Amino acid sequence: MRSVLALCGLAFLVHLVPLFLPRNMPEQELAIARATPEARFRVPVLKPLKNNPKATAADLREAAELLVEGAPGDAQELVDEADRREPGSVETQLLRARICRAERMERCVRESFEQATKLAPGDTRPDLLWADMREQDGELADAAEAVGRATKKAPEDLALRLRYSRLLSASGKAAEAEQALWALEAKLPREKLFLELGMLRKREGRNEEARGFFSRAVAEGPRSAVAHYHLGMAQFQLGDLDSAEEELREADRLNVSDPQPLASLCAMQMKAGRLEDARITRMDLERRFQNEAELIQEACRRSR
Repeated sequence: MRSVLALCGLAFLVHLVPLFLPRNMPEQELAIARATPEARFRVPVLKPLKNNPKATAADLREAAELLVEGAPGDAQELVDEADRREPGSVETQLLRARICRAERMERCVRESFEQATKLAPGDTRPDLLWADMREQDGELADAAEAVGRATKKAPEDLALRLRYSRLLSASGKAAEAEQALWALEAKLPREKLFLELGMLRKREGRNEEARGFFSRAVAEGPRSAVAHYHLGMAQFQLGDLDSAEEELREADRLNVSDPQPLASLCAMQMKAGRLEDARITRMDLERRFQNEAELIQEACRRSR
């Protein structure tokens, strides 16, 4: 025990050493700030970088990044200095937009985006950050429009084009969302295409059509746990619990590390009043996924 305590004490002292050494390199301040959990304690470490001639614009941006959540005013001072030392940086303008948003300075947010777009008109990052912000605010149509601009700049980015389709769907533009998906027919694996079309139909509440697409996804990718899972969920929505259970158990068999298929099955069994079946499913979940107690409790609760 004494040896263990001695080792712990030595390790603690080693971690304290950098705090007492002379520091004039930005890397040292940044390293200490990264290890400091709260922004208010990072401020006295990072603010002096504003006057440190060795600090690069990248150093100042990282320092500002570490202060955005919790000390946006101090982050603003650092990003202003970064802009002075390296004018014309898109990264600086995008970081400024985030800081201004944290300070609820809407005009500053828009001006930062305008400047970033002017500096790099072919860069997708301003559009995507704007989309993220609008989506967080629940403005899905604006988010879709921004991602649409980004897809024109990067038409080969499949993930981006899929996000565009999903946002169109979420904003109530189902026909446009479907058109955007079919435009990817030659580039997407058939299984993925049918999955996306099925989820599109599901969001619209067209469950029978969704089941049809999920069935086609399973036919194209019989070893796809995701396809079996979504087909199982669609089967349940249409009142076929036995088929739903079959698909969810197949999804579980194909991906034994994912607790979601069995958790969904437990929820279905509880909702259908099959309490003994749910009890057995819950025992299986608890045996295999001991670190998912909250998920299991929520899925298998009696008051569903």
